[in-house]
Amino acid sequence: MKHLTDFQFNNKRVLVRVDFNVPINNGRVVEDFRLRVSLPTIEYLTKSQAKVILISHLGRPNNREEKYSLYPVAKRLSELLNQTVKFIDDCIGERVEKEVQKLEPGQVILLENLRFYPGEKKNDPEFSQSLAQLAEVYINDAFGVMHREHASVVGIPKYLPSGIGFLVEKELKVLSKVLENPERPWTVVMGGAKISTKIKFIERFLKKADNLLLGGALANNMLLAQGLVVGQSVIEPDLIEQIKQIEITDSRLHLPLDVIVAKEPTLQAKSHITSIGKVNPEEMILDIGPDTRNLFKSIIQESKTIVWNGPMGLYEVEQFAQGTKEIAFAVAQTSGFSIVGGGETVVLLDKLGLLEKINHICSGGGAMLQFLSEEPLPGLVVLEECRQM
Repeated sequence: MKHLTDFQFNNKRVLVRVDFNVPINNGRVVEDFRLRVSLPTIEYLTKSQAKVILISHLGRPNNREEKYSLYPVAKRLSELLNQTVKFIDDCIGERVEKEVQKLEPGQVILLENLRFYPGEKKNDPEFSQSLAQLAEVYINDAFGVMHREHASVVGIPKYLPSGIGFLVEKELKVLSKVLENPERPWTVVMGGAKISTKIKFIERFLKKADNLLLGGALANNMLLAQGLVVGQSVIEPDLIEQIKQIEITDSRLHLPLDVIVAKEPTLQAKSHITSIGKVNPEEMILDIGPDTRNLFKSIIQESKTIVWNGPMGLYEVEQFAQGTKEIAFAVAQTSGFSIVGGGETVVLLDKLGLLEKINHICSGGGAMLQFLSEEPLPGLVVLEECRQM
């Protein structure tokens, strides 16, 4: 696989896949971690006199939705780079090609949201070729989408000399060390809403890690599979039979002992603590309880390697955020090597002022879990296959 320093970029048009999927509110980027970690690659290219063309997705739009435009990102990136980043409100077509041809060495443009085109997620070869013809070299510096079989990730490298940027290089170096020789005990903390996207990781980490701590809706499904009542909690019933095939009684698997419940997920809702197994049919599990927090924190404090992805509950609502906050402080204060990945988790750490206390903030939670569970990342596989170009 080729790296950034393997190329000569002087006066060449370079198409860079970045991950600028950042939170935007009222036309303004409210958290710019993913922009900041992309700066080393962009700055290296501009100093190398490349003509830089940035491509990214934002959110999950249905066709072209203005609220998912990357225009606010171009404004914030201009401030971070201290140079103008020209924004083009499209990503393929004659107008885009003309603007690209006007680029001078060292200049940067950002194209519109790739997901405004169905061809991106469908990995349409025609869409890939339309993007590829804009440039002479392709660099993937978007670790957060390396697990996606999308046109901008796996399609473009088939048509251009390709390599990875500094961010992807750094992610692979850190995660490979954990994968190959983690200092033990190794604890994985997983939360979030959808177990369908993480069930394969749960199975694999039970074989690899010393401890697996589950919170959020992930835990709801595991509890239901044990025959416990979870009331109106968020679950994915179609997966219960599959979950039952997992070693739920494995001593390395730690589920909530107590939870915070309420009849509705709102700030005004009346909530209370209850033991697992005593959730009323009309209630919802919305956070882990104090006994669970203490158990999880004690395991984290004794661990030498900690990987965390996903909140422990409905952290967006203040009265259901305490579990996630306490886990955040425990991970930040541990003497072990800490890795955190996932957009929601990173945003929370930033709000709590804890980003600098984490050893490594991974720019892609899903890709991180997939890599650490030793499942191939399509974005890396295609770059290995195309390395001879």
